[in-house]
Amino acid sequence: MITTRAPLRIPLGGGGTDLPSFYRHHGGSVLSVGIDKYVYIHLNRLKVERFIRVKYSQTERVDDARDIAHPLLREALLHTRVNGGIEISAMSDIPGRTGMGSSGSFTVALLAALHAHKREQVPIQDLAEEAHYVETGRAAQPAGKHDHYLGAFGGLTTLEIDPSGKVEVTPLPISAHVAEELPNSLVVFFTGIQRESADILAQQDRDTKAGDSAVIDGLHEIKQIGYDIRDALVEGDLDRFGHLMHHHWQTKKKRSEKMTNTRIDRWYEQGIEAGALGGKILGAGGGGFLMFYCPAEHRWQLREQMAQEGLIEMHFRFDMEGVKVLMNA
Repeated sequence: MITTRAPLRIPLGGGGTDLPSFYRHHGGSVLSVGIDKYVYIHLNRLKVERFIRVKYSQTERVDDARDIAHPLLREALLHTRVNGGIEISAMSDIPGRTGMGSSGSFTVALLAALHAHKREQVPIQDLAEEAHYVETGRAAQPAGKHDHYLGAFGGLTTLEIDPSGKVEVTPLPISAHVAEELPNSLVVFFTGIQRESADILAQQDRDTKAGDSAVIDGLHEIKQIGYDIRDALVEGDLDRFGHLMHHHWQTKKKRSEKMTNTRIDRWYEQGIEAGALGGKILGAGGGGFLMFYCPAEHRWQLREQMAQEGLIEMHFRFDMEGVKVLMNA
């Protein structure tokens, strides 16, 4: 039995600049943090049978990996040439399609399990790139490099992506005070809205490839705000970070009309009125989790207001370990 896990993530700056339609021309930059909410993969080696059974929200049993309907499971098995005598099940601490990077973390954890099954050692950055290739190249899903790298590395991490696609991974150097206070100041609520991020990402990709100046200029602004957010955290100016998050959200909303809706806008305004300095919808937008940066003296008001709206808070800490093989027996 093999068990692996990969962390989900909270993007803090530069989201969207990790898509190839942007970084191939302008370079990308993302600041993000892994959290202690995970995707788990359990892989069992069958003793006699040669079939493949996979369990996620559905169960499939096939004799050939090519017949698996789930695109990431199918393509990961074909890519690693594992084609029989195994049972794979997937679980997650957080629902999918909610802006936490679950498909990227799923692919990272899955490949880590398959390589462990084959007794192969794969460097962590190679695993991140492999996961990105399986999801975007083989399964043809629109995704940037952000989710796979955070699923692999975790931590409070900066990703600098050059036009060739090479990624430089750097832990963000912050003080002990910021490391303790930042996760306390980020208050995250589940909106109950699940959505397909592929629609929003695919539209951004098409607009960027078409040379839409509004989208491209907006991504340049998002990239610069990400650098400003990084500097604020390094300097220990958390309130400036909060105000920059507000600026980030106002800029991000311009990218697509699917980014928000009237309910999300109302919740966000109520959060600001309750004392939050800024926030945003996590991931591609449209639903999922709503995050606020809120000073300590106003957090009870924020929590009370969101509870009245029926939103459920997600408590979390940062994950500093990245993908792990928890068991290999």
